[in-house]
Amino acid sequence: MAFIETVSEEEASDAVAQLYEANRSGHGYVANYVKVFSHRPGVHRAWEQLIEAIRQAMDARAYELATLAAARRLRSSYCALAHGKVLAEGFLAPETIRDVVVHGRSDDLDAADIALIEMADKVADDAASISQSDIDRLRRLGFSDADVFDVVATAAARCFFSKTLDALGAQPDAAFSELEPELREALTVGRAIAAGPAPGPA
Repeated sequence: MAFIETVSEEEASDAVAQLYEANRSGHGYVANYVKVFSHRPGVHRAWEQLIEAIRQAMDARAYELATLAAARRLRSSYCALAHGKVLAEGFLAPETIRDVVVHGRSDDLDAADIALIEMADKVADDAASISQSDIDRLRRLGFSDADVFDVVATAAARCFFSKTLDALGAQPDAAFSELEPELREALTVGRAIAAGPAPGPA
């Protein structure tokens, strides 16, 4: 599950118990990524506040695309699976998502989408290599400076979260095994999905 010992659901109390219960109410189980924050639940609260501040001013589809692009570059199976699943459920065909993960682009996406993906990828890979021309490209495609900030902040924030999970050994939850096989395989860009049956509602 993780490289560190985490607080068990049975032993959780106070802030950790609240963290677990909030996650269980949304998923039906306590996700592995939440458990690695059990020693510092305040950090998880801060993460939620940060990501909500980024998301609230951003188009949901754009947020998910930028997040998937960053997760792909970071080789974060957990985040790629989670956000690829969201995209598949509400925004894009599975084939399009697979193309984005495998090739970094898709013929089904327009120039603005591709530029967004490539910017998020570049932030996650080598932010110091970004130049004025990268920003100007987004502007020409209709992005405001606030939109550019949103894409950059989304990818930069994902670096913190994905790297924390992977460094502590958090495996994607077994529930991701239920994804369509080809999409699941494409989105598993790093750590393998946890073994065992998908957890049911608690």
